[in-house]
Amino acid sequence: QAQLVESGGGLVQAGGSLRLSCAASGGILSIISMGWYRQEAPGKEREKVSCISSSSGRTYYEASVKGRFTIADDKAKNTVYLEMNSLKPEDTAVYYCAAVYCTGLYFTEVYDYWGQGTQVTVSS
Repeated sequence: QAQLVESGGGLVQAGGSLRLSCAASGGILSIISMGWYRQEAPGKEREKVSCISSSSGRTYYEASVKGRFTIADDKAKNTVYLEMNSLKPEDTAVYYCAAVYCTGLYFTEVYDYWGQGTQVTVSS
C-alpha cells in the first residue's frame, strides 16, 4: 500500500521559514491531488491549509496562510512541498499531508489517506 511520509517540521522563531515535504510512494502524485492540513492539539479539528491539483496544477490556500505559504509538487520525486514563510505563533501545529480532491476554490480529503504528521512550532 502506498504511504505518505512528512518531514521538515521543527522549531522556528516568528518571522522565520520552514519547508515541509510529503513523500508519496507508488507514484500516486500522477493521479491523486495532495493537500496539507494542520492540527493545533489532539482532539481539535484538523484545519485545511492548502492543496495542489494533480491534473491542473491549480492551488488553493486558506485565507490564514495565503501570501505566506506556497505549495508545489515534484512528480518525478513523488513529493509535495509546503514552503512556509513569515511564520507566526498561531501556525504552530502538527502538519499532515493527505490525498484530496482539489480545485482552485476548495478541497476535501479523499480515501482517508494521511501521513503521520510533522510538528511545527513557532516561538514568539
